Amino acid sequence: IHNFIDMLNHTISNVQVNSSNAISELDEEFDGLYSVLHEMKGSMANTIQQEEARKIQALQDQLSQCSRALESSEELLELAVQSLDIKNPVELLEVGNVDWIVTVASAFRLSLKPKVSDSMTHMMVDFALEKRMLQAVKFLPVPKAPEIDVAACLVADNCITISWRMPEEDSRIDHFVLEYRKTNFDGLPRLKGEQRWELVDYIKATQYTLSGLKFDTKYMNLRVQACNKAVAGEYSDPVTLETKAFVFSLDSTSSHLNLKVEDTYVEWDPTGGKGQEKIKGKENKNSNTASPKRSTNSPRASARGGRDRFAGESYTVLGDTAVESGQHYWEVRAQKDCKSYSVGVTYRNPGKFDQLGKTNSSWCIHINNWLQTTFSAKHNNKAKTLDIPVPDRIGVYCDFDGGQLSFYNASSKALLHTFRAKFTQPLLPGFMIWCGGLTVSTGLQVPSAVKTLQKSENGLGGSTSSLNNVA
Repeated sequence: IHNFIDMLNHTISNVQVNSSNAISELDEEFDGLYSVLHEMKGSMANTIQQEEARKIQALQDQLSQCSRALESSEELLELAVQSLDIKNPVELLEVGNVDWIVTVASAFRLSLKPKVSDSMTHMMVDFALEKRMLQAVKFLPVPKAPEIDVAACLVADNCITISWRMPEEDSRIDHFVLEYRKTNFDGLPRLKGEQRWELVDYIKATQYTLSGLKFDTKYMNLRVQACNKAVAGEYSDPVTLETKAFVFSLDSTSSHLNLKVEDTYVEWDPTGGKGQEKIKGKENKNSNTASPKRSTNSPRASARGGRDRFAGESYTVLGDTAVESGQHYWEVRAQKDCKSYSVGVTYRNPGKFDQLGKTNSSWCIHINNWLQTTFSAKHNNKAKTLDIPVPDRIGVYCDFDGGQLSFYNASSKALLHTFRAKFTQPLLPGFMIWCGGLTVSTGLQVPSAVKTLQKSENGLGGSTSSLNNVA
């Protein structure tokens, strides 16, 4: 109820903010419309003025021609009158051909019709249609909220495929927007303490696959909205899909001092721990209290169990979360210059000098790149050589309840080796390294290809050899 009250208050706040934004956008649209109309009015008025000036100039030119013709005509008429008064034929011949002079005068070639009319009707406008269109303007049609088809959604191989449909056909929809966020709550999406929404825009289809995800939370919230060319609709009702996977970090509190540990990365450090052993010894002598890091009651602290650091030649670091049931998967990538490393699992409390694969409570595969490359599976101080290439990435599959630990080429999903045992205690991921570094990838689901191989292998009764028969 508290969560719903927060959501209602948040919705009220959003309504107020969105209403203010809508009014601001309305003002902008009308201001833009006013600006267009004002610009059109100025342009059309300028056209009318130009037409007025053109006509007036044409009429003035014609008026000037008439004035000049009139002056010329008066002179000719005076000459003609004078010629009529001459009685002497000789003088008359000296005047010249008066009738020709008169007939070729400009007055006889002058048009007495105006070159342009005074009409401006071709510059009139009628905005009746536009007015009706403006009066018909309404708010944009908003697409309805899509409906997510939960039954068609799929979570596999660290990918989420989500499908949705529109409640009714809408040909104006241009694209969809998908939003998702990680959460550890399986109920309604919460407002407080949640991660921000991630967005995927311009989806043309009604299905989308999110790939390459790290599942480091229990669930994923997803929602979709439809958009036309102008506006986005309401979000769909959010759905919550389970994204459970095995997540752990490397435990730096109990790792060997020659290992530099950061979350999911471990690197060999030959100078590590020098001068720290003496300081640590003095602290232990002067204090009988437990370390604050080991006094916590967190689940990961219980997995550590207050262990001492690995020492001697056990260059080991463990995961901080134990496998107690179910099927889990993680991957490891070694640096190319890594000389020697092991990847496997061990029971919760190994000795500080114990090495992976050399006790009856640990299982691993070991890669040695010193001088020449050797690849082997180890358990209870017994080794089995693996005559296959060493992959760049190694996938670890642990079926606690089924008593199976398998190693795969993480890229091709080819099986490298399988251990079969009845696990009687919780298991911790374990790593040994010398000269080089390892990167661990967690939050991974068991790949579908691995599940298929496991079904096939179990159907054959388990053909993978065991180290129990190896001398």
